Amino acid sequence: MRKTVLVTGVNGFVGHHVARLLAERGVSVVGVGNQPALEDDLQDVVDTYTSCDLTDPDEVASINLSDIGAIINLAGFAKVGDSHGQGDLYNKVNIGVHTVLYDEVLRQNIRPRIIAVSTGAVYDPNQPLPITEDSQLIPRDKTNEYVVSKQKMEEAVRSFRGKGLDVIIVRPFNHSGPGQLPGFLLPDLGEQIADASRDNTPLLVGNLETKRDYTDVRDVARAYVELALADSLNYDLYNICSGQSTKGTDILDLLKKAFGASDVEVKVDQSRIRPNDVMDIYGSRQRLTDDTGWEPQFSVEQMVRDYAAWKQLND
Repeated sequence: MRKTVLVTGVNGFVGHHVARLLAERGVSVVGVGNQPALEDDLQDVVDTYTSCDLTDPDEVASINLSDIGAIINLAGFAKVGDSHGQGDLYNKVNIGVHTVLYDEVLRQNIRPRIIAVSTGAVYDPNQPLPITEDSQLIPRDKTNEYVVSKQKMEEAVRSFRGKGLDVIIVRPFNHSGPGQLPGFLLPDLGEQIADASRDNTPLLVGNLETKRDYTDVRDVARAYVELALADSLNYDLYNICSGQSTKGTDILDLLKKAFGASDVEVKVDQSRIRPNDVMDIYGSRQRLTDDTGWEPQFSVEQMVRDYAAWKQLND
């Protein structure tokens, strides 16, 4: 029997890649999003689409889950910058898109594998590297509203395991690639390079000497799919990361090359410098690799090249 997987947030950046991977594996994709319609480029990928507010129990109750074998829950807010001063809203959405849906799963008496997407940002960066699943979380009074909402989401989601649901929490670290819109380092720099090249103005940056763990979105999507379709898993929590860090200056140099903008002048804007910024952080993917065989297939260089090609094609 053909497996059916429900993908929430299917119209989003990661959702596009997850849906395509599932379809390539012969899986029937049921998409859910809060947009009125399915994106045009997913029409031949997603079998059925439901427009739904996942924080509304009445709307979620209208989704027929009877044939669903797995859920990859990508719904929710993902931008850190937009969370400032919006703690109540971020908590409502980033927790509610999980708890309301899983309550409905229980009501309809099905038991799919559930992939609940958190973030690697929940970890305290000031501890020995690499970050493992057993590393300490960052105290809530020392982080932002986005991270707090994800920590609270994890707590809420774990309660469903006690109710018999097979919920797997994943903590992806920084990921980027083709299709990503501004609000994150790679597309933000890409937009600025395009503007600087066009207007012959300097590129203003913050501290790009910091190093972060970057994974291509297509590899992250494949990790979600591997976990969703695995016959059995040994853990209920997995990091998704490359296991190595890359300097922001290296990302910028790769972008300038990809856009043919090597001559763009770069200036450090002191107003963009964040005090006490952590200089280096990277995670361990050992648990995920041991259980599923997953390894990154796309290098940082290819991630940047493919993002630049996508942006130039779509501008």
